[in-house]
Amino acid sequence: MTIFFSLRKGLALTGGAALLFSASCTAPRAIVSTGKVTPRGEFRVGGNLAFNLPTETIGKAGATLKSAAENLAGKDTVGYNQTVENLQVAAIAYALDPVRPSSDLYVRYGVVERFDVGYKYAFGSHVFDAMYQFLGPTGTPENPGSRQAGATYGSIGLQYATQRSKLPDIPFISDINTLLDFRASRHDLLVPLVFSQSLGAEEEIGAISYGLVYAHTFLRYGITPGELYNGPGSRVPALPTTRRNFSSFGAFFNAKLGYRYAYVIPALSVYYQNYGEFALLNNRTAKLSGLTFIPSLGLQFRIPGTRR
Repeated sequence: MTIFFSLRKGLALTGGAALLFSASCTAPRAIVSTGKVTPRGEFRVGGNLAFNLPTETIGKAGATLKSAAENLAGKDTVGYNQTVENLQVAAIAYALDPVRPSSDLYVRYGVVERFDVGYKYAFGSHVFDAMYQFLGPTGTPENPGSRQAGATYGSIGLQYATQRSKLPDIPFISDINTLLDFRASRHDLLVPLVFSQSLGAEEEIGAISYGLVYAHTFLRYGITPGELYNGPGSRVPALPTTRRNFSSFGAFFNAKLGYRYAYVIPALSVYYQNYGEFALLNNRTAKLSGLTFIPSLGLQFRIPGTRR
């Protein structure tokens, strides 16, 4: 069986754009929380739109698309070369930190004073989290624990997410996946430390929030190439499932703006991660590291509960 690549110069551009806007599954890391957790008996529901902009993936994917367009166009068979190596690096970078828009829907509930839990669905990624408020009053706009505007709140949380990662099923990128048969799955832990200043009593008109984030990712991936050869009759052996993990360190800022029951939340989160060294086919390796910028815009609704 032979791999055919029908590539035109235009696909280098359209393929790159499609890579940017294709959906993939990864844990949402935009921080839209305030230091005040959901009051006991209340619900918060909402959704976010975000854009994931990792510097390392942008660089690797762009170079790979250009190289593939120049070197694989019109070839009937594929031998292992630098272009194939670039494709592997891009696939791994995309699984680690894809360049893409994302969206999620969530619900949070105040279980007891100073503690809430939540579930978030990020269209392929399932996220569970909890937060504990260690600083600030625990009232509501209707029953404020402090009638002073500008109260300071602080909380710390733990988020767990699980998902599969794969290359997007779009023209040209599909051909890359046919060549590599790249597969990956990941689990993510995220610990945000959030501080906020209330706008109005008990965030009646919103809050300004900021803080730090620690994240840890556990990745499993493998590559089973198709008709890829080192030479005549010498098929490139598969890369068995490999495990890697890495840490990320971040900071964020968000503004919660509205009144009592509905709020708009613009936010910016920035992460640095040294992904480490990753195994490739033919006993090759690649090192990856970089910054990730995540601007987001959310909408949140507050559903008051009954408090004694």
